[in-house]
Amino acid sequence: VQLQASGGGLVQAGDSLRLSCAASGVTVTDRDVTMAWFRQAPGKEREFVAARRGRDSSVVYTDAVKGRFAISRDSAKNTVNLQMNSLKPEDTAVYFCAAGRRLITSSMGRDQAYNYWGQGTLVTVSS
Repeated sequence: VQLQASGGGLVQAGDSLRLSCAASGVTVTDRDVTMAWFRQAPGKEREFVAARRGRDSSVVYTDAVKGRFAISRDSAKNTVNLQMNSLKPEDTAVYFCAAGRRLITSSMGRDQAYNYWGQGTLVTVSS
């Protein structure tokens, strides 16, 4: 399994950005697969951002991004995307996509539940 994240960049507060994660070796719409985004800010631990589960399309967001970010899947391209609107300086981080299998709802926000990780893409939001 390989995950390739892209779309990061330098934007101003209030701008939008769309991240994409191209997957190979795993089908992002498979009912057993959960796709997620995590992020790691400088000097901080990696934290959960959003996840979408295949079997029932359940979506979970961390409170800090609810109403601003949206996770989606593109079955034709086999990608998982993260649309980020109303960006804030505190959203600055390296964003990672991850994939896991057969996750229960309570584990969707835990990085230990994911077996496969992409290399990360840097998002910098200036004030």
